[in-house]
Amino acid sequence: MKRRDFLTKGSVVTAVGLGAAAVLSGCDQAEKEKKEAKAPAVQKSKKTITIVSTWPRDFPGLGTSAQRLAARITELSQGALTTEYFAAGEKVGAFDVFDEVASGNSTAYIAADYYWVGKHPGFAYFTSVPFGMTMVEWNAWIKFNGGQQLWDEISGEFGLKALTCGGTGTQAGGWFNKEINSADDLKGLKMRIPGLGGKVMSKLGASTVSLPGGQIYENLVSGAIDATEWVGPFNDYFMKFYEAAKYYYTGGMHEPGGGLAFSFNASFWGSLNNWEKAVLEAAAMEENAAQFEECLANNGKYLNKLINDHGVQIRSFSDDTWDSFGKASDQVFEETRDHSALAKKIDDAFQKNLREIGGAIAQLETTFVNQRNRVLGLV
Repeated sequence: MKRRDFLTKGSVVTAVGLGAAAVLSGCDQAEKEKKEAKAPAVQKSKKTITIVSTWPRDFPGLGTSAQRLAARITELSQGALTTEYFAAGEKVGAFDVFDEVASGNSTAYIAADYYWVGKHPGFAYFTSVPFGMTMVEWNAWIKFNGGQQLWDEISGEFGLKALTCGGTGTQAGGWFNKEINSADDLKGLKMRIPGLGGKVMSKLGASTVSLPGGQIYENLVSGAIDATEWVGPFNDYFMKFYEAAKYYYTGGMHEPGGGLAFSFNASFWGSLNNWEKAVLEAAAMEENAAQFEECLANNGKYLNKLINDHGVQIRSFSDDTWDSFGKASDQVFEETRDHSALAKKIDDAFQKNLREIGGAIAQLETTFVNQRNRVLGLV
């Protein structure tokens, strides 16, 4: 082949190649424009979500989890959904967030729904109830076995739509200024404990109150209350309860799961498109896992700090005391079921799933954990 022929043919190949590249480039551009045209319209508009919370600002664990969720929504939506976050007392009081959102004055709240048992006792099942589900069991019920549908039903009666957005895991029995050797020691005790757990303690003779987190320490130090439960070692450490009560009871009957709610005004939720709802659901589900894992990661470290740095004395309730808790719980559940058809419906579903999900875990995971702990000397 002559050099001229080679160059001529090469030029043709080059021209063809460049032409093909141009065609491909044009196709890529057309495809890009096509995809952009199909992008959710919500990305071109912005909405602001005003969130009120029951937790103090920057409070390790509960407070920082709520703030993390608020920030994550804006991040996941790439600014299409922005958030205004107000900690307890910054816009409304901690226990006023329910009415604030139901009325439409704010868009959503982050709280423990068992605070609202005065409005309907069925709300307790969507945080935790005595002798109830652990966090793992509760998540399984909510996500896959109809729990979310029941939560939607009870929330809908008050103009709300709830998502799960966190959980503490099994909570401690609480802080006491005296030892509890039997259920008789609870008689006349003034204790901060909300939800159905508070009703159980009342059955056993305690005088119970429900206080928001920001008011517990001052009431404990002043002697207005003799005892309190809060969460677990990680969250409790920063409340400094050890300054007023040295007996810390692990393994409480009242709150084995501690699930948290991210509840929206139902009208606002209904105004969202599917993409916006998906972003909020994804952010809530992500934080639901993160907060639970954060508590697990830190409880051991802060339990050691409470013992070694502050002289806290660890105690466990006796079997007789647990039996008394159980009998009182039976009475509380009967009263709860008698409240309404919906309360009975929720309790029926909850108890059925507790036995099915919890029963399988008992046979599998619990058997392993008990034997592991025995062999390794963890207890």
